[in-house]
Amino acid sequence: MLRKICMLALLTAITVAARAQQLKLWYKSPAKIWEDCTPIGNGRIGATPDGGITREQIVLNDITMWSGSPQDADKADAHLYLKQIQDLLLKGDNVAAQDIMAQHFVCKGPGSGEADGKDLQYGAYQLFGNMNIRYDYGTADTTATHYTRNLLLDSAVAHTDFTLGNVHYQRAYLASFTADVIAIHLTADQAHKISFTLGMDRPERFTTVIAGNELQMTGQLNNGTDGKGVQYMGRVHIQQEGGSLQAVGNTLQLRNANAATVYISLGTSFKRPGYKTFTAQVLNRAMQMDFTALQRAHVRYYQTLYGRAGIDIGGGGKDDLPTDERLRTFENDVNDNSLANLYFQYGRYLLISSTRADILPPNLQGLWANKVATAWNGDYHLDINIQMNHWPLEVGNLPMLNKPFLTLVEGLVQPGARTAKAYYDAPGWVAHPITNVWGYTSPGEGYTWGAFTTGSAWLCQMLWAHYEFTRDTAYLRRLYPLLKGSAAFYLHAMVKEPAHGWLVTAPSNSPENTFLLPNGQQASVCAGPTIDNQILRKLFHATIEAGNILHTDVAFRKQLEAAVVQLPPNQVGKDGRLMEWLQEYKEVEPHHRHLSHLWGLYPGDEIAAGTPLANAARASLEGRGDDGTGWSLAWKINFWARLHDGNRAFKLLHRVLRPVAVEAADHINMRNGGGTFNNLFNAHPPFQIDGNFGGAAGIAEMLLQSQQGYIELLPALPDQWKDGSFSRLCARGGIEVSASWRDKVITKARFKATTDAVLRIKAGDVPPGMRFSQNGKTITPKVSDGCLVIALKKNTTCELLPNT
Repeated sequence: MLRKICMLALLTAITVAARAQQLKLWYKSPAKIWEDCTPIGNGRIGATPDGGITREQIVLNDITMWSGSPQDADKADAHLYLKQIQDLLLKGDNVAAQDIMAQHFVCKGPGSGEADGKDLQYGAYQLFGNMNIRYDYGTADTTATHYTRNLLLDSAVAHTDFTLGNVHYQRAYLASFTADVIAIHLTADQAHKISFTLGMDRPERFTTVIAGNELQMTGQLNNGTDGKGVQYMGRVHIQQEGGSLQAVGNTLQLRNANAATVYISLGTSFKRPGYKTFTAQVLNRAMQMDFTALQRAHVRYYQTLYGRAGIDIGGGGKDDLPTDERLRTFENDVNDNSLANLYFQYGRYLLISSTRADILPPNLQGLWANKVATAWNGDYHLDINIQMNHWPLEVGNLPMLNKPFLTLVEGLVQPGARTAKAYYDAPGWVAHPITNVWGYTSPGEGYTWGAFTTGSAWLCQMLWAHYEFTRDTAYLRRLYPLLKGSAAFYLHAMVKEPAHGWLVTAPSNSPENTFLLPNGQQASVCAGPTIDNQILRKLFHATIEAGNILHTDVAFRKQLEAAVVQLPPNQVGKDGRLMEWLQEYKEVEPHHRHLSHLWGLYPGDEIAAGTPLANAARASLEGRGDDGTGWSLAWKINFWARLHDGNRAFKLLHRVLRPVAVEAADHINMRNGGGTFNNLFNAHPPFQIDGNFGGAAGIAEMLLQSQQGYIELLPALPDQWKDGSFSRLCARGGIEVSASWRDKVITKARFKATTDAVLRIKAGDVPPGMRFSQNGKTITPKVSDGCLVIALKKNTTCELLPNT
């Protein structure tokens, strides 16, 4: 009995280890720029308070705040020029092919407006508005002491605290997951000290009015045609304890209250025609609760998601330093292991806070934007960004957040079928490098980047990954038509190249990269770039496997089986690097931020550590170097983790966390500007949230891998992380894994099946002197192909424990 109790305590320690510390962002002064603010969100609405003392700006967001409208951007006769373009590409006259594409094989009209589409049909994700609060302390001296502001990751609540005079003021901010409002609670430790004036605005297209004691802001965004796009409404109500509340112009003025709660309800007409009624009902329901009850319900729900996984890297931590100082210190002193804990959980926090099951997936800035013309329209880029946004979803044990991603992709099938017909005269569906909430699938307005054709197949790979992790056959039935439609398109659209008879995509790009032809001319359009071949191998194999599981489409499966072996193999150049194109072209920019030809290493699975192709991938990484934009650096963490080089992965994580200068917040540096803003937002720059998600996924990849059909424990552990633990990270096949290690050696682990599963663990990852236990009894796993194999029923566990 005593042994059983000790074992239970040991296993419980794994689960709670990552939650023992309170992870938070915190600062000793108000935010100087928006990228200093702490973000809150409930997946639909959010805010970024700056914590100002006398004046505070709180930027408000709604994930559906999109200008633009559905459009026909397909050139209906583009397919008439396809064979001519393909023939030119296959004989090496890429420049002539591009000349034709510039006229006939781009989108109709302005497309995304060269990333300035807010007043076009393409549209842009925009801020909802600004809440401006002017505080009155009744004194000319507004010097604050003991100032702190923070964001607590375990509760999704932000705070601002300070003392002014002899009064201590506190503010708490949350975006309620249960009440669906933003709430700001203001208190002081003396009576009658809460006084402020509150208003709302935005840069354009808004009207504010006071209706009773409610501040309302309404407006309509530009749809790119007649100006009558998405409509929106924001409602603000203040509940005070004591004091007086009155309307002054288009503001609410509170005087001499003991405490106050500001309730904010936001909504748009995007897929919600009754948005005005909705915002009123949500606000009225929320106001039936006091702030304490509202916060308690919010935290309880949020923790059901946040608490599903965690890590705890021991051996040093500087949690006592404000986050901005901590970043600057880490640049020169890497002895801050708990910063990895914070960054990993912050990535999960951002994902939880910027999407939910019944709405949109996170865009290029997740949920948070402070402009009407968000960088790159705040849209969804299919050449890595939307995919990277979801990299930590499965391994980070947040599978329920896959649904909005699936729904968005399902919405691309119908317009994508029109695009497939217009440009390729092909069945199935396709989407090119960019999309939006309106189902845009046409090529971009520029052929140099807009001809990338396998972005939609990459979406399918990400959705297939959800099945690989969950083994949910009901989900697979819903997914299968997407896989089949995508595979059918490429099966029809590919052509044979003359040198080897390989099936290739044409035209296409290796995303955003440019190469030199033998005659010295530059080109970007090609046939069969390596990334296309890798993605299509994965798509075809996934579609074949799905068909087998669902017992459907035997003839179609045979077509795919015949085609997949005709795709170009990965090739190694004379310089030992993995080739990016069918021919060994020289890059125009040797240190280009995209490493698309390494897709098969990560997120793909066809390049395994320790193989000749892995050596070629390593050479390519060495050639590109360790610099780059924020998201590119995050991608490289994952590459090096897959190569089992933990120290190099840690070096890239260190580079990701390099603080970005305040003046760089708005500057787009496509190569050397990457790093992290003070609020831990990833800096492209400007802010792009994909780097946060890619970095979080990279940390998990250093600790657990499963892409080769078996679980690898601590596959890329850096020397810096000698001791630590992780809890409930997920592996493919429906397995939750928790583990602890000391001196880089596993000391215990637990494996839980979320479905009937076969646990396969790389035998070399199990140290001598360990045993497997199930239901308190030692079990002997089978040994197969260098793996230890144990069958598990759904919701059962087995443990790896010391042999004592």
